[in-house]
Amino acid sequence: MGVIDAPGWVLSAWRRSLEAVGATADRATLDSYGERLITRWSDPSRIHHNLKRLIGVLARVDELAPETHNPDVVRIAAWYHGAAFDAAARQAYAHRGGVDEVASSELARTELTELGVPEDIVERVSMLIIGIARHSAPKDDIDAQALCDADLGGLAAEPQRYQAYRREVREEYQHIPDRDYVEARLAIVTKLLNRNRLFKSPMAQPWEDAARENLAAELDRLTAKLEKLPPRDESTPHGETDDPSPAQPEAFENEPPPEDTPRSETDSTPSERDPAAERGTDQGNQAPPHTEHAPDEEPRESRDRGRDIPSLSRPPKMPSIKHHPVTRRH
Repeated sequence: MGVIDAPGWVLSAWRRSLEAVGATADRATLDSYGERLITRWSDPSRIHHNLKRLIGVLARVDELAPETHNPDVVRIAAWYHGAAFDAAARQAYAHRGGVDEVASSELARTELTELGVPEDIVERVSMLIIGIARHSAPKDDIDAQALCDADLGGLAAEPQRYQAYRREVREEYQHIPDRDYVEARLAIVTKLLNRNRLFKSPMAQPWEDAARENLAAELDRLTAKLEKLPPRDESTPHGETDDPSPAQPEAFENEPPPEDTPRSETDSTPSERDPAAERGTDQGNQAPPHTEHAPDEEPRESRDRGRDIPSLSRPPKMPSIKHHPVTRRH
């Protein structure tokens, strides 16, 4: 998907947000900058972190917009938050999965200034992008909370979409050795499950239980897979980095793809499927991409997810999983 085949509303939505925050550039200039961003997000190397993912984040920002103070500022930050990206091995290890928030922030500063956006808005967008790196927003900053929640919100997707997301992310980082990748992903999933709350903004709270179910099911799968992998060759460095710790790229904790991504159950072997994914889900109630809301909140059986990762040969350093009871939905 590129500029030519991107949904028509995407570019117009970009332009409206820029005009709303006071950009002084003319319409043609605004559109040309938007087209450049769409081209960035459509690079063929972006198997997961692509334009479809951006559209999903923007859709969730729209859903959370009623509780934000400056929704168009949040939207612009979403456009730029992953604009600087390189999945090559060295960049993936150095920049937490290839997503470089600092470079993305600087790109936003440069381009928004060129478009005549007021300086205070440019600064605010830059800070929102930097803040998303840790997915931890201040309690008194509802706009930062909404952006972080929109970025992570797809973790609450129905199981089949979550399964497709896992496959895409692994393919995007196929150059990273299995053990490095699994250890990194285990660390990320564990870190997320150990949070008291995944989502901070009030309107994102309904996503909490479904996201924890998906993460806990993935934890089971990753733990089982790591036990089957051969021991690490201590003489071989991890990937292309001198860092002796497993890579923990932010990219590994982002959300599943939008609704139109193929998600055939035959793409993975039975041993690789999540138990949750085997249940299937009704896809009929999904809104179109430009109005996509949070993933379905249909009833799904909840399980107790409190458990520790078993002892492994050189296990990744991570805390034990806190017990977060999941409310059973009817």
